[in-house]
Amino acid sequence: MRNTLEKLVYRPFAKATGTEIVPFDIEVPDQWARAEGMVRTKRVEFDIVTATGPDLVSRADMLMDIPCGELAHVKEYGLPGACQPKGVARTTGGMVLTYNKTAFGGRAPKSWADFWNVKDFPGPRGLPDTGDRDWWVPAVALLADGVPKDKLFPLDLDRAYAKLDQIRPYVAVWWKTGNQVQQIMRDGEVVMTMSYSGRSLATIKDGAPFAMAWDGALRDTGYFAILKGAPNPKGALRFIDYFYQVSESHPAFMRAVGYATSSSKGLAGLPADEQKLFATEPANYAGLVDPDFKWIGDNRDALRARWTAWLTK
Repeated sequence: MRNTLEKLVYRPFAKATGTEIVPFDIEVPDQWARAEGMVRTKRVEFDIVTATGPDLVSRADMLMDIPCGELAHVKEYGLPGACQPKGVARTTGGMVLTYNKTAFGGRAPKSWADFWNVKDFPGPRGLPDTGDRDWWVPAVALLADGVPKDKLFPLDLDRAYAKLDQIRPYVAVWWKTGNQVQQIMRDGEVVMTMSYSGRSLATIKDGAPFAMAWDGALRDTGYFAILKGAPNPKGALRFIDYFYQVSESHPAFMRAVGYATSSSKGLAGLPADEQKLFATEPANYAGLVDPDFKWIGDNRDALRARWTAWLTK
């Protein structure tokens, strides 16, 4: 992603404004460890950091408030919810149901209820044992059990795990990495799986006969956020707004990274058939689950303990 951003955004921004972007080659967990030290010692070197939805909640005291009303191009092109109090959306995807189009005689699963429907959609399944699986998997179990997506939180874990007991015998692979979930699709180890939408898209573009069902996908957005005490907060805000200003570069960016930006103009730059492969296409976006990261953060220990106990029993 860094090389793509450098080509399409960083260099044009520097040329347009005279402000150079200095990227740090650092993994996100290491970024936060370093940022925490910076904030603690009041020697902040980063302006912009990469943040997830949970980060905007759990690390809010480290992050500058975003004046959404002052970011003209974010206001003009940003999708609803693109600008949050502590961050502005960079990329959006989802944990999405991905299925083999050739497996069911022309029928297509459309929801997590179909993932659980092994009678009409027989075959081995895949689910993650990585990342935020301790709430991802119970959440889709509740959707499969008929809970409306806007009523999911707080998660009813007893109900979720009773539903998970039903599908467990049909889960052939508890995948651990993005590479692995792509591989199990390519190799035909599963007829459907939960997957990162970017990984699903890459697999589809590689020619595997898979498709995505977006209804009930769990929204996964990466944000630009600004550290408190940043050396150039005004420049950081200008860059974030510039990212939306140059929305004509977003189709190339989206194709390169496999995830959508939250710019309506950026999405519109893709052909209609290609738009449907991304989370922010209007019909797909309407079906996404908006997680309650405050509740998830407050209950993280209980979620992890319940998941570990169930998976290892």
